[in-house]
Amino acid sequence: MVALDRPREKRKYCLADVPWLLQLPEYADGRFELIEGEIVAMSPTGLSHGRQSGYITYFLVEYAERTGLGIVTTDTGYYAADDDETLLGPDVAFIRMERLDDPDSHQFVPAMPDLAVEVKSPNDSYAATRRKADLYLRRGSRLVWLVYPDRLSVEVCRLDDAGGLQIDSVPADGALSGEDVLPGFTLELSRVFSQAR
Repeated sequence: MVALDRPREKRKYCLADVPWLLQLPEYADGRFELIEGEIVAMSPTGLSHGRQSGYITYFLVEYAERTGLGIVTTDTGYYAADDDETLLGPDVAFIRMERLDDPDSHQFVPAMPDLAVEVKSPNDSYAATRRKADLYLRRGSRLVWLVYPDRLSVEVCRLDDAGGLQIDSVPADGALSGEDVLPGFTLELSRVFSQAR
């Protein structure tokens, strides 16, 4: 355990530092991620962000309950077992049951989700949002959806055969496919963006 009086100089942080960080006033609410050792604060989201996250969660939960293939989480901490300096909390995520040692655990998940969904907030840059997709994919996620409420579109991200980031944009009148990550899952984006116009 790290001492509470430890100075907060610019340094890299890891999972072992999280209990200490949670005792500091600025991080007591737990609204932060670790990205390659750096603390990234997360502010509460606005209505549009929360609505779109809620819709996607609803449709993914319906799929998960119908198929029994996995579970859906919101704002849950995920990290790759071989990287203790990156802890991400996707807005919505789906992870297959066979990848979970304990589906009822109260701990962070020691694996990246199969599907990570990030809804871009107004203060997020597009570059930072895509960088986060790259982090998920290079640490074990198979599919990432980047939802852009301001553009009424979603970027579908995956790694190509050469290991590069492949991005396909789906407009508001298109549909998302679960591909081989969520077999048989389809979500028409009009159902996600219907209230946004």
